Amino acid sequence: MILSNCFSNGYFILTMPTIKDIKKASGRLNNVIHETPLVYSYAMQELIGANVYFKLENLQRTGSFKIRGAYNKLYQIKNKNNSVITASAGNHAQGVALSSRLLDIKAKVIMPEATPINKMLSVKHYGGEVLLHGANFDESLEYALEESEREGSTFIHAFDDEDVIAGQGTIGLEIHKDLKKVDAVFVPIGGGGLISGIAVALKETNPKIKIFGIQTENIPSMVEAIKKKKPVEVPSKSTLADGIAVKKAGDITLGLVNKYVDDVFTVNEDEIEDSLLILASKKRLVVEGCGGVGLAGLMKRRKKFKNKNVVVLISGGNIDINILSKIIERGLNKQGRLMRMDLELPDIPGALGVLSTLIGDLKGNIIHILHDRMTEGLALNRAIVEITLETRNKEHQKEIAGVLKRNGYKIIKTD
Repeated sequence: MILSNCFSNGYFILTMPTIKDIKKASGRLNNVIHETPLVYSYAMQELIGANVYFKLENLQRTGSFKIRGAYNKLYQIKNKNNSVITASAGNHAQGVALSSRLLDIKAKVIMPEATPINKMLSVKHYGGEVLLHGANFDESLEYALEESEREGSTFIHAFDDEDVIAGQGTIGLEIHKDLKKVDAVFVPIGGGGLISGIAVALKETNPKIKIFGIQTENIPSMVEAIKKKKPVEVPSKSTLADGIAVKKAGDITLGLVNKYVDDVFTVNEDEIEDSLLILASKKRLVVEGCGGVGLAGLMKRRKKFKNKNVVVLISGGNIDINILSKIIERGLNKQGRLMRMDLELPDIPGALGVLSTLIGDLKGNIIHILHDRMTEGLALNRAIVEITLETRNKEHQKEIAGVLKRNGYKIIKTD
């Protein structure tokens, strides 16, 4: 238990990790984790005018920063209890499972019932026992605490724990080592453990650095906690950023955020989705929803950071590949790179070939086509074709649609 740097939340004394605790955590993590790269982005400099560096925790072991805090905590209890239990939407669960395996500790993980399959399977792969319970993280947390009492296992909190926070803070030490002049850092927030550790490490090293926390507006638990001056439960809504879908901020983390973080604000689901598409298309980075929240925050405030040195924390890359494909497809559609249309044509030999040739001459690339003769109400000599095209932009789409209409094709719908 860390006994330094205490504060009161009005009910009891809480303790906060210090820079000294974070440095000790760094020593424990040596040869256990990857010291992830801090990568400069020329594409982002051209896009928003800031000198943007991505801290790539999506390349960390287990695909997320969470192993840092989990291992630091478990290392210190390894001789006190040979079984632990935790609650997690996915990334903390994987961190606890792998850390437990490395330290020869038994781990049980309570996960929400809607947890992405890839995260659940990863926990099992690392040796953790998985139990699905609850509609969201907070319901899983409540059940895990009850199980901890019943079984006598040590409960490992995902974010509101001094040792977990200190482990996450090692990211801040690495950022400082790799980039001496940092003007601002953008960090995703769920319960607040990640930003708390990073903020302590960086602010205690250089108080002039600005630290910004970003949440999804669908679950703004830390934003509301700051407003109400205490952790409060917010309604749970669906979010792409499932890794930060925490309905109530932590007591310890709220104290640290109030002390060290300059501002906390929200981004919407479209902004998160756009950031993931930018990371995939511009940087070839596979990033999960919460991992893209930091960039979404910077994009929202880009005008304030022209020519500044900005670090964006990419917290994880554990995205379901099916979700990623949907994001890419929707993004291409927004940009005019993908076009879907339903049109009617004669149901005669060669008609489909004529249509394909016409589209090819216009430099449209057919990537999917469905020929339908069975739609109710359709004349016997007519067919409907559903086509998905790869196009250059919205103007190119208008050109294709215009030429098809002039050649007698009835376009039923486009999107």
